[in-house]
Amino acid sequence: MDSPIIQLLVLAGIAVFLILRLKNVLGTRDGFEGPPRSQLPAENQTRRDFEVISNDGPDRDIIDHVAEDSEAAGALAEMKRIEQDFGVADFLQGAKGAYEMILMSFERGNIEEIESFLSDDVRDAFSQVIKSREDQGLTIEAEFVGVRETTLADATFDSSSKTAEVSVRFIGELISVVRDSYGNAIEGKPGQSKRQKDLWTFQRVMGTDDPNWRLVATSE
Repeated sequence: MDSPIIQLLVLAGIAVFLILRLKNVLGTRDGFEGPPRSQLPAENQTRRDFEVISNDGPDRDIIDHVAEDSEAAGALAEMKRIEQDFGVADFLQGAKGAYEMILMSFERGNIEEIESFLSDDVRDAFSQVIKSREDQGLTIEAEFVGVRETTLADATFDSSSKTAEVSVRFIGELISVVRDSYGNAIEGKPGQSKRQKDLWTFQRVMGTDDPNWRLVATSE
């Protein structure tokens, strides 16, 4: 025989031998067998868990902040239906940042830089307070320490206008010193912080291109 033919026969014999050995070690399988349930790929397990939570279980993003059967929960669910990328936790994080920005701009009398985040009524009320301080010759030295608490207090949704309102209770801490026209401190002490409690209501028309929530009401 030619040398190449002999080599092929030898390789074929080795292959048959290896196949027989593998059968003895691993056994045989008839037909198609999927992976055992306990060994499902992580991606499939994640998908099934997500489907259970989103289709059959409560929305944790909502009920972590309001009672499951409350009107506020229903309002938040409607907001999510209109805008699927809306998240309650994300909103509260944004509201926390807005609280610091708006509060400090108001304390320092810089109303212009926050006008786009205020309703007309709130802007006018802030402007009147700032003007009154200026007329009295008062100045404020303010330093923001931090937000100690951010809690969703209420939520409403008007389905006809798609107007959403969310009320948030803040407990902030800041250093604020009010000085008269002579520079004397008449309220607050330098370096001494105080806590401030506020209940703010933000409003937005869902499903529009304008992403800004506007502050429409303030109270303590």
